[in-house]
Amino acid sequence: MSSPRVELRDGFLRVHFGAGLGHADFHPRWLRHNCDADRHPATGERLVCSSELPEGLAVARAAVDGDRLAVTWAPDGRTSVFGLGWLAEHAYARDRAEPPPPAAAASFELPAGGGPVGESVPRALALVAAQGAAVVRRGGAAPEAETEAIIDAFAARGLRVIGTHFGRVEDLRTDNTTNANTDQLGYTDAAIGLHSDQPFLERPPRYQLLQCIRPADEGGENEIADARAAAEHLAAVDADAHEALARTPIVFHRRQRAFERAHAAPVLESTPEGFRVRFSYFTMAPHRLPFERVEGYYRAYDRFARLVRARAVRLALGAGDFLLYDNWRMLHARTAFRGARWVRGVYFDAPPHGPARESPG
Repeated sequence: MSSPRVELRDGFLRVHFGAGLGHADFHPRWLRHNCDADRHPATGERLVCSSELPEGLAVARAAVDGDRLAVTWAPDGRTSVFGLGWLAEHAYARDRAEPPPPAAAASFELPAGGGPVGESVPRALALVAAQGAAVVRRGGAAPEAETEAIIDAFAARGLRVIGTHFGRVEDLRTDNTTNANTDQLGYTDAAIGLHSDQPFLERPPRYQLLQCIRPADEGGENEIADARAAAEHLAAVDADAHEALARTPIVFHRRQRAFERAHAAPVLESTPEGFRVRFSYFTMAPHRLPFERVEGYYRAYDRFARLVRARAVRLALGAGDFLLYDNWRMLHARTAFRGARWVRGVYFDAPPHGPARESPG
Protein backbone atom coordinates (compact mmCIF):
# COMPACT_ATOMS: atom_id res chain seq x y z
CA MET A 1 0.00 0.00 0.00
CA SER A 2 1.19 3.53 -0.73
CA SER A 3 2.11 5.93 2.06
CA PRO A 4 0.51 9.35 2.55
CA ARG A 5 2.26 12.22 0.77
CA VAL A 6 1.66 15.75 -0.50
CA GLU A 7 2.42 17.40 -3.84
CA LEU A 8 2.76 21.16 -4.29
CA ARG A 9 1.00 21.91 -7.57
CA ASP A 10 0.43 25.17 -9.43
CA GLY A 11 -1.99 27.01 -7.15
CA PHE A 12 -3.00 24.10 -4.88
CA LEU A 13 -1.78 21.16 -2.80
CA ARG A 14 -2.64 17.57 -3.65
CA VAL A 15 -2.79 15.33 -0.58
CA HIS A 16 -2.54 11.59 -1.15
CA PHE A 17 -4.10 9.79 1.82
CA GLY A 18 -2.31 6.49 1.17
CA ALA A 19 -3.55 2.92 1.66
CA GLY A 20 -5.69 3.17 -1.48
CA LEU A 21 -7.75 6.04 -0.05
CA GLY A 22 -7.25 8.36 -3.03
CA HIS A 23 -6.35 12.03 -2.95
CA ALA A 24 -7.88 15.49 -2.57
CA ASP A 25 -6.88 18.96 -3.74
CA PHE A 26 -6.83 22.01 -1.47
CA HIS A 27 -6.29 25.69 -2.19
CA PRO A 28 -3.69 27.31 0.08
CA ARG A 29 -6.12 29.96 1.29
CA TRP A 30 -8.66 27.30 2.29
CA LEU A 31 -6.01 25.52 4.33
CA ARG A 32 -4.80 28.66 6.05
CA HIS A 33 -8.41 29.68 6.78
CA ASN A 34 -8.80 26.37 8.63
CA CYS A 35 -5.57 26.57 10.65
CA ASP A 36 -6.10 25.35 14.24
CA ALA A 37 -3.80 28.07 15.55
CA ASP A 38 -6.57 30.55 14.71
CA ARG A 39 -9.20 28.76 16.85
CA HIS A 40 -10.03 29.31 20.49
CA PRO A 41 -8.35 26.57 22.55
CA ALA A 42 -11.45 25.96 24.66
CA THR A 43 -14.36 26.36 22.21
CA GLY A 44 -12.67 25.44 18.91
CA GLU A 45 -14.29 28.40 17.20
CA ARG A 46 -12.47 30.51 14.62
CA LEU A 47 -10.87 33.70 15.84
CA VAL A 48 -9.79 35.10 12.46
CA CYS A 49 -11.80 36.04 9.37
CA SER A 50 -10.37 34.96 6.01
CA SER A 51 -10.20 38.64 5.05
CA GLU A 52 -7.59 39.12 7.79
CA LEU A 53 -5.16 36.57 6.38
CA PRO A 54 -1.86 37.89 4.99
CA GLU A 55 -1.84 39.21 1.43
CA GLY A 56 0.28 37.25 -1.01
CA LEU A 57 -0.19 34.06 1.00
CA ALA A 58 1.93 31.21 -0.39
CA VAL A 59 3.15 27.76 0.63
CA ALA A 60 6.84 27.77 1.52
CA ARG A 61 7.02 24.06 2.48
CA ALA A 62 4.58 21.18 2.84
CA ALA A 63 5.24 17.67 4.18
CA VAL A 64 3.34 14.68 5.53
CA ASP A 65 4.59 13.18 8.80
CA GLY A 66 2.63 10.11 9.87
CA ASP A 67 -1.03 11.06 9.86
CA ARG A 68 -0.48 14.82 9.75
CA LEU A 69 0.16 17.42 7.06
CA ALA A 70 2.41 20.35 8.02
CA VAL A 71 2.35 23.50 5.90
CA THR A 72 4.78 26.38 6.41
CA TRP A 73 3.57 29.67 5.03
CA ALA A 74 5.13 32.68 3.40
CA PRO A 75 5.35 35.55 4.12
CA ASP A 76 4.83 35.14 7.88
CA GLY A 77 6.59 31.78 8.46
CA ARG A 78 3.71 30.20 10.39
CA THR A 79 3.32 26.41 10.28
CA SER A 80 -0.18 24.92 10.21
CA VAL A 81 -0.80 21.25 11.04
CA PHE A 82 -3.78 19.28 9.73
CA GLY A 83 -4.85 15.73 10.51
CA LEU A 84 -5.19 13.66 7.36
CA GLY A 85 -8.45 12.22 8.67
CA TRP A 86 -9.83 15.73 9.15
CA LEU A 87 -8.76 16.71 5.61
CA ALA A 88 -10.39 13.59 4.15
CA GLU A 89 -13.62 14.36 6.02
CA HIS A 90 -13.77 17.97 4.81
CA ALA A 91 -12.31 17.53 1.31
CA TYR A 92 -14.18 19.51 -1.36
CA ALA A 93 -12.22 18.21 -4.38
CA ARG A 94 -11.89 14.49 -3.72
CA ASP A 95 -10.12 12.42 -6.41
CA ARG A 96 -10.24 15.35 -8.78
CA ALA A 97 -8.64 14.77 -12.18
CA GLU A 98 -6.37 17.76 -12.67
CA PRO A 99 -6.82 19.19 -16.18
CA PRO A 100 -3.53 19.15 -18.07
CA PRO A 101 -2.06 22.55 -18.90
CA PRO A 102 -2.50 23.69 -22.49
CA ALA A 103 0.66 22.29 -24.02
CA ALA A 104 2.47 24.00 -26.84
CA ALA A 105 2.23 21.94 -30.00
CA ALA A 106 5.28 19.79 -30.62
CA SER A 107 5.67 21.24 -34.08
CA PHE A 108 3.72 23.29 -36.59
CA GLU A 109 6.20 22.37 -39.29
CA LEU A 110 5.37 20.61 -42.53
CA PRO A 111 8.21 18.70 -44.17
CA ALA A 112 10.09 20.87 -46.62
CA GLY A 113 9.01 20.49 -50.21
CA GLY A 114 10.21 22.05 -53.41
CA GLY A 115 7.30 21.08 -55.64
CA PRO A 116 4.27 23.14 -56.62
CA VAL A 117 2.82 25.04 -53.68
CA GLY A 118 -0.55 23.36 -54.23
CA GLU A 119 0.92 20.09 -53.02
CA SER A 120 1.55 21.47 -49.52
CA VAL A 121 -1.75 23.34 -49.09
CA PRO A 122 -3.97 20.33 -48.20
CA ARG A 123 -1.48 19.23 -45.55
CA ALA A 124 -1.21 22.77 -44.23
CA LEU A 125 -4.99 23.06 -43.87
CA ALA A 126 -5.14 19.70 -42.08
CA LEU A 127 -2.48 20.84 -39.61
CA VAL A 128 -4.28 24.15 -39.05
CA ALA A 129 -7.52 22.25 -38.35
CA ALA A 130 -5.70 19.99 -35.85
CA GLN A 131 -3.28 22.40 -34.16
CA GLY A 132 -4.29 25.89 -35.22
CA ALA A 133 -1.27 26.77 -37.38
CA ALA A 134 1.11 25.41 -40.00
CA VAL A 135 4.55 26.49 -41.20
CA VAL A 136 5.44 25.65 -44.79
CA ARG A 137 9.13 25.84 -45.72
CA ARG A 138 9.39 26.89 -49.36
CA GLY A 139 12.64 28.79 -49.84
CA GLY A 140 13.33 30.21 -53.27
CA ALA A 141 15.22 33.12 -54.81
CA ALA A 142 12.18 35.32 -55.61
CA PRO A 143 9.39 34.44 -53.16
CA GLU A 144 7.43 37.62 -53.98
CA ALA A 145 6.63 36.03 -57.35
CA GLU A 146 4.93 33.08 -55.63
CA THR A 147 2.40 35.03 -53.54
CA GLU A 148 -0.42 34.83 -56.07
CA ALA A 149 0.21 31.11 -56.64
CA ILE A 150 -0.13 30.54 -52.89
CA ILE A 151 -3.37 32.53 -52.83
CA ASP A 152 -4.72 30.53 -55.78
CA ALA A 153 -3.79 27.25 -54.10
CA PHE A 154 -5.77 28.15 -50.98
CA ALA A 155 -8.66 29.45 -53.09
CA ALA A 156 -8.82 26.06 -54.77
CA ARG A 157 -9.43 24.56 -51.31
CA GLY A 158 -12.37 26.83 -50.46
CA LEU A 159 -10.69 29.87 -48.91
CA ARG A 160 -11.30 33.33 -50.30
CA VAL A 161 -9.19 36.46 -49.82
CA ILE A 162 -10.64 39.05 -47.45
CA GLY A 163 -9.53 42.59 -48.18
CA THR A 164 -9.18 44.98 -45.26
CA HIS A 165 -8.52 48.68 -44.79
CA PHE A 166 -4.87 47.89 -45.62
CA GLY A 167 -5.74 46.41 -49.00
CA ARG A 168 -5.88 42.95 -50.53
CA VAL A 169 -2.28 41.94 -49.75
CA GLU A 170 -0.25 43.65 -47.03
CA ASP A 171 3.43 44.37 -47.47
CA LEU A 172 4.56 44.53 -43.85
CA ARG A 173 7.77 46.53 -44.14
CA THR A 174 8.99 49.79 -42.68
CA ASP A 175 9.35 51.42 -46.13
CA ASN A 176 5.89 50.38 -47.35
CA THR A 177 4.52 52.35 -50.31
CA THR A 178 1.89 49.86 -51.52
CA ASN A 179 -0.75 49.78 -48.79
CA ALA A 180 -3.26 52.17 -47.30
CA ASN A 181 -3.45 52.97 -43.60
CA THR A 182 0.12 52.06 -42.74
CA ASP A 183 0.14 54.19 -39.58
CA GLN A 184 0.09 51.18 -37.25
CA LEU A 185 2.56 48.87 -35.50
CA GLY A 186 2.77 46.25 -38.24
CA TYR A 187 4.66 48.69 -40.47
CA THR A 188 7.29 49.51 -37.85
CA ASP A 189 10.25 47.55 -36.50
CA ALA A 190 8.79 47.39 -32.98
CA ALA A 191 7.95 44.20 -31.12
CA ILE A 192 4.26 43.28 -31.19
CA GLY A 193 2.92 41.08 -28.40
CA LEU A 194 0.42 38.25 -28.74
CA HIS A 195 -2.87 39.31 -30.28
CA SER A 196 -5.60 38.34 -32.70
CA ASP A 197 -6.16 40.42 -35.82
CA GLN A 198 -9.07 42.71 -36.66
CA PRO A 199 -11.04 42.27 -33.39
CA PHE A 200 -12.77 45.59 -34.08
CA LEU A 201 -14.71 43.98 -36.95
CA GLU A 202 -17.98 42.18 -36.30
CA ARG A 203 -16.51 39.16 -38.10
CA PRO A 204 -12.71 39.11 -38.02
CA PRO A 205 -11.07 37.18 -40.87
CA ARG A 206 -10.80 33.48 -40.00
CA TYR A 207 -7.29 32.80 -41.31
CA GLN A 208 -4.13 34.75 -41.96
CA LEU A 209 -1.21 33.88 -44.18
CA LEU A 210 2.18 35.43 -43.40
CA GLN A 211 4.70 34.91 -46.19
CA CYS A 212 8.31 35.87 -45.58
CA ILE A 213 9.78 37.67 -48.58
CA ARG A 214 12.93 38.81 -46.78
CA PRO A 215 13.89 38.10 -43.15
CA ALA A 216 15.29 40.80 -40.91
CA ASP A 217 19.01 41.17 -40.36
CA GLU A 218 18.35 40.59 -36.67
CA GLY A 219 15.19 39.60 -34.80
CA GLY A 220 11.72 39.61 -36.35
CA GLU A 221 10.81 36.07 -35.25
CA ASN A 222 7.14 35.11 -35.16
CA GLU A 223 5.31 33.68 -32.15
CA ILE A 224 2.04 31.77 -32.01
CA ALA A 225 0.00 30.54 -29.06
CA ASP A 226 -3.17 28.47 -28.76
CA ALA A 227 -5.80 30.69 -27.13
CA ARG A 228 -8.48 28.00 -27.36
CA ALA A 229 -6.42 25.54 -25.32
CA ALA A 230 -5.66 28.27 -22.78
CA ALA A 231 -9.38 29.15 -22.52
CA GLU A 232 -10.32 25.50 -21.97
CA HIS A 233 -7.73 25.21 -19.22
CA LEU A 234 -8.90 28.44 -17.60
CA ALA A 235 -12.48 27.14 -17.54
CA ALA A 236 -11.28 24.02 -15.69
CA VAL A 237 -9.26 25.85 -13.03
CA ASP A 238 -11.02 29.23 -12.63
CA ALA A 239 -14.61 29.15 -13.83
CA ASP A 240 -15.28 32.71 -12.62
CA ALA A 241 -12.41 34.11 -14.68
CA HIS A 242 -13.51 32.21 -17.77
CA GLU A 243 -17.09 33.40 -17.35
CA ALA A 244 -15.96 37.02 -17.01
CA LEU A 245 -14.08 36.82 -20.31
CA ALA A 246 -16.90 34.95 -22.05
CA ARG A 247 -19.77 37.16 -20.87
CA THR A 248 -18.36 40.68 -20.60
CA PRO A 249 -18.30 42.72 -23.84
CA ILE A 250 -15.38 45.12 -24.13
CA VAL A 251 -14.67 47.59 -26.92
CA PHE A 252 -11.96 47.09 -29.51
CA HIS A 253 -11.26 50.36 -31.27
CA ARG A 254 -8.95 50.93 -34.25
CA ARG A 255 -8.32 54.60 -34.92
CA GLN A 256 -5.94 55.68 -37.66
CA ARG A 257 -5.60 58.83 -39.74
CA ALA A 258 -7.93 57.56 -42.46
CA PHE A 259 -9.76 54.69 -40.78
CA GLU A 260 -11.79 54.14 -37.65
CA ARG A 261 -13.83 51.17 -36.51
CA ALA A 262 -15.05 49.91 -33.12
CA HIS A 263 -16.82 46.76 -32.00
CA ALA A 264 -17.90 45.47 -28.59
CA ALA A 265 -17.60 41.75 -27.90
CA PRO A 266 -16.23 39.38 -25.24
CA VAL A 267 -12.63 38.19 -25.41
CA LEU A 268 -13.86 34.58 -25.57
CA GLU A 269 -16.81 33.91 -27.86
CA SER A 270 -18.83 30.84 -28.70
CA THR A 271 -20.22 31.12 -32.23
CA PRO A 272 -22.19 28.69 -34.44
CA GLU A 273 -18.86 28.11 -36.21
CA GLY A 274 -17.02 27.42 -32.98
CA PHE A 275 -14.64 29.19 -30.62
CA ARG A 276 -13.43 32.70 -31.40
CA VAL A 277 -10.93 34.81 -29.47
CA ARG A 278 -10.62 38.60 -29.60
CA PHE A 279 -7.40 39.66 -27.93
CA SER A 280 -5.55 42.86 -28.82
CA TYR A 281 -3.96 45.04 -26.17
CA PHE A 282 -3.18 47.82 -28.66
CA THR A 283 -6.73 48.17 -30.01
CA MET A 284 -8.49 47.64 -26.67
CA ALA A 285 -10.40 50.77 -25.70
CA PRO A 286 -10.41 51.95 -22.07
CA HIS A 287 -12.83 49.74 -20.16
CA ARG A 288 -16.14 51.31 -19.17
CA LEU A 289 -17.43 48.51 -16.98
CA PRO A 290 -19.51 48.91 -13.84
CA PHE A 291 -17.24 50.02 -11.00
CA GLU A 292 -17.80 46.83 -9.02
CA ARG A 293 -16.65 44.62 -11.92
CA VAL A 294 -13.41 46.31 -12.98
CA GLU A 295 -10.98 44.65 -10.57
CA GLY A 296 -12.48 41.20 -11.15
CA TYR A 297 -12.29 41.66 -14.90
CA TYR A 298 -8.63 42.66 -14.81
CA ARG A 299 -7.87 39.65 -12.64
CA ALA A 300 -9.54 37.32 -15.15
CA TYR A 301 -7.99 38.93 -18.21
CA ASP A 302 -4.49 39.02 -16.73
CA ARG A 303 -4.64 35.37 -15.70
CA PHE A 304 -5.68 34.34 -19.21
CA ALA A 305 -2.97 36.52 -20.78
CA ARG A 306 -0.25 35.03 -18.58
CA LEU A 307 -1.52 31.53 -19.26
CA VAL A 308 -1.41 31.88 -23.04
CA ARG A 309 1.84 33.88 -23.07
CA ALA A 310 3.68 31.20 -21.11
CA ARG A 311 3.05 28.64 -23.86
CA ALA A 312 3.87 30.67 -26.95
CA VAL A 313 5.98 29.00 -29.63
CA ARG A 314 8.64 31.08 -31.37
CA LEU A 315 9.67 30.35 -34.95
CA ALA A 316 11.74 32.00 -37.63
CA LEU A 317 10.59 32.25 -41.24
CA GLY A 318 13.15 32.25 -44.01
CA ALA A 319 12.67 33.80 -47.44
CA GLY A 320 9.83 31.96 -49.16
CA ASP A 321 8.45 30.28 -46.04
CA PHE A 322 4.92 30.97 -44.93
CA LEU A 323 2.80 30.60 -41.82
CA LEU A 324 -0.95 29.97 -41.95
CA TYR A 325 -2.92 30.20 -38.72
CA ASP A 326 -6.51 30.24 -37.50
CA ASN A 327 -7.11 33.83 -36.34
CA TRP A 328 -10.13 32.70 -34.29
CA ARG A 329 -8.09 30.21 -32.29
CA MET A 330 -4.47 31.35 -32.24
CA LEU A 331 -2.70 34.48 -31.07
CA HIS A 332 0.39 35.67 -32.90
CA ALA A 333 3.25 38.08 -32.23
CA ARG A 334 6.65 39.14 -33.50
CA THR A 335 9.87 40.27 -31.89
CA ALA A 336 11.51 43.61 -32.59
CA PHE A 337 13.92 43.60 -35.51
CA ARG A 338 16.67 45.41 -37.33
CA GLY A 339 17.04 45.53 -41.09
CA ALA A 340 14.78 45.45 -44.14
CA ARG A 341 12.33 42.75 -43.03
CA TRP A 342 9.52 42.11 -45.53
CA VAL A 343 6.54 39.90 -44.76
CA ARG A 344 3.37 39.68 -46.82
CA GLY A 345 0.04 39.23 -45.07
CA VAL A 346 -3.15 37.90 -46.61
CA TYR A 347 -6.46 37.31 -44.80
CA PHE A 348 -8.74 34.47 -45.79
CA ASP A 349 -12.20 33.32 -44.85
CA ALA A 350 -14.31 30.36 -45.83
CA PRO A 351 -17.93 29.59 -46.68
CA PRO A 352 -20.13 28.71 -43.67
CA HIS A 353 -19.37 25.00 -44.12
CA GLY A 354 -15.62 25.76 -43.88
CA PRO A 355 -12.73 24.95 -46.18
CA ALA A 356 -12.17 21.49 -47.50
CA ARG A 357 -10.10 19.46 -45.06
CA GLU A 358 -7.86 16.62 -46.07
CA SER A 359 -5.65 14.33 -44.06
CA PRO A 360 -1.89 14.71 -44.38
CA GLY A 361 -0.44 12.51 -47.04
